[in-house]
Amino acid sequence: MFIQTEATPNPATLKFIPGKPVLPGSTREYKKASDALESPLAEKLFSVDGVAGVFLGHDFITVSKGVGEWQHLKPAILGLIMDHYVSGAPILVGEDQTEIQGDEFFADEHGEIVKTIKDLLDTRVRPAVAQDGGDITFKGFKEGIVYLNMKGSCAGCPSSTATLKHGIENLLRHFVPEVTEVRPV
Repeated sequence: MFIQTEATPNPATLKFIPGKPVLPGSTREYKKASDALESPLAEKLFSVDGVAGVFLGHDFITVSKGVGEWQHLKPAILGLIMDHYVSGAPILVGEDQTEIQGDEFFADEHGEIVKTIKDLLDTRVRPAVAQDGGDITFKGFKEGIVYLNMKGSCAGCPSSTATLKHGIENLLRHFVPEVTEVRPV
């Protein structure tokens, strides 16, 4: 098994591509070891001293470091990912592997606007963001403001504000005149 690694725009995060599905149709983000109990892989990755976050994408894994240098962390992370896939263990325990959406908020009369926003995010934004090892999901729409949840390498990335303001906000304002601003949650 060969696992590719890629740098991301966030210097504290590396993207690992195992060449096999990770969570097709779903994503998960873990910001601490105690959150990762549903994922044996994420739980193992947190055992590496210095790992501060794990994001499981459709076909990639991003790992964020808190302390340490990548030249020391990367071999341990690669070994754990390889061992996990070789073992045949599941990525998530239990039957339900669908994405947990959480509570979205928007007024019922904005249903069509929200549908358009989600379609734009799914077709134009999320694929590009996934290439950088992250994900952006819709959280809410209120008074012209779109609230988005940034995950993986996008969370804490120095360029995330520019991505939100100059990229996503301009895109949404162009196609959905009701949108006046985009904010992270």
